[in-house]
Amino acid sequence: LDVVTIPTNRPVARIDMNDRVYKTKKEKYAAVIEEIQRLVSEGRPVLVGTTSVEISELLSRMLKMRNIPHNVLNAKYHQREAEVVALAGKAATVTIATNMAGRGTDIKLPPEVKEAGGLAIIGTERHESRRIDNQLRGRSGRQGDPGETQFYLSLEDDLMRLFGGDKMDRVSKMMVTADMGDDMPIQHKIISKAVENAQHKVESINFSMRKSVLEYDDVMNKQRSYIYARRHHALLGERIGIDINNMMWDTIENLVNTYDSASGYSDL
Repeated sequence: LDVVTIPTNRPVARIDMNDRVYKTKKEKYAAVIEEIQRLVSEGRPVLVGTTSVEISELLSRMLKMRNIPHNVLNAKYHQREAEVVALAGKAATVTIATNMAGRGTDIKLPPEVKEAGGLAIIGTERHESRRIDNQLRGRSGRQGDPGETQFYLSLEDDLMRLFGGDKMDRVSKMMVTADMGDDMPIQHKIISKAVENAQHKVESINFSMRKSVLEYDDVMNKQRSYIYARRHHALLGERIGIDINNMMWDTIENLVNTYDSASGYSDL
């Protein structure tokens, strides 16, 4: 469909950093916790986006080990959603959210948070859909507020492992050749581009699947419409005579065509 881009009300001041890629998930999550601790010490609020409830609970346990207060927002705690979102912009507040999309509420920032650099967004994994990643980024930098977003990835992530392609293989070999430690990330535009290409592959696959389902449903819908129209007539006693005559005509026509073809007189 044709779309129209609506310009922002105020210029975007948010800084979107290039993805940080680690060798393993273990080192990735350790780096996420270190970054959260640093941001909290600066008095900045942090919104951590995860792709599953399991990861949000894992990060919650790791933060508890560091004695870092935080809130968890996922399907298990949906009744606290409004309260958690309302607190997410306060200084040194850490919020862990699963697939944090619009939620319908802007995260308000007090003046001291804006001076400290605004809301920091940390993504623990790239989602299969770029739309959801962009929605997570969009929670920061509302109405011209300052902010920062950073995604943390590992070569063990499902998206990277299954759809990363040759570029990710080269990155993995380069990290081994350079003898980089597991805690040393790679941060480059090439990585971000490779991730976007992987997401594009998944989106194309999902689009083809939805298109096929729609095509099958169109065929089924024609059959449903035909059957239910006659069922409706039978229930209400409408057009029954016409429907019966049509069925008789179709049946006789099929029989005549069948036996004509069998007897060899179909051309007469």
